[in-house]
Amino acid sequence: MEWYLVVAFLALGGVVGFLAGLLGIGGGGVMVPVLTALFVGQAFPTEQVVHLALGTSMAAIVPTALSSLWAHHRKGAVLWNVVQRITPGILFGTFAGTFLASYLSTNSLAIFFACFMAYVALQMWLGIKPTPHRDVPGMVGLSATGAGIGGISALVAIGGGTLSVPFLMWCNVNIRQAIATSSAIGFPIALAGTVGYVLNGWQVAGLPPYTLGFVYWPAVVLIALVSFFTTSLGANLAHSLPVAALKKVFAVLLVLLSAKMLHSVFA
Repeated sequence: MEWYLVVAFLALGGVVGFLAGLLGIGGGGVMVPVLTALFVGQAFPTEQVVHLALGTSMAAIVPTALSSLWAHHRKGAVLWNVVQRITPGILFGTFAGTFLASYLSTNSLAIFFACFMAYVALQMWLGIKPTPHRDVPGMVGLSATGAGIGGISALVAIGGGTLSVPFLMWCNVNIRQAIATSSAIGFPIALAGTVGYVLNGWQVAGLPPYTLGFVYWPAVVLIALVSFFTTSLGANLAHSLPVAALKKVFAVLLVLLSAKMLHSVFA
């Protein structure tokens, strides 16, 4: 591997972990566009370049998601009864989402990713927060919701917080518990997404060395190596930095990165 790629993956891990801790967002919105550009630059197969970016991002999220889950669990903020009931749907939806992604073209995945990130950016810029309207649904309702959250998360390689936090707040869960519970939900999403992308890319010919399915492991190791530590750094600074203003800056960054991703794929 070229030295500049090692530096790029390490730097990406540092940025992703810091932003996850500071703003409480998953790293897929940053990782997928950057990895797509790096993979295109390395002449990875064009028809699988976004699939590889999604699978690699999912795998890189696993250790960070586990660390976040444990941190929130130690604070006693995770609603484990909700996690237990929503996880079957999360696992099914995420796993199924990777199968759908494997049948979609690189261009289709890039367009869907860009559109979803535009929605996320708008939500962050406007500071939209759902108004509580109901209680947390039962097993069937949570399973169905989990399947939807998991499916979309698999297609954009996120931990699901963008969807699960607003849903839980809509169900009268306070913001602290919603974020903590969402962090716990993020781990099965990342795990099921990683397994799904590995299996779906298992028989694909022409993938670059050091890949297992649609997961490029050198990038995973280097990104996770740094992000695991910078997540706590971001979390520690969350109370001293202007997070509301930084979210608007991040919203613009998401749009620019998505535009860059579309350019990388279609160019």
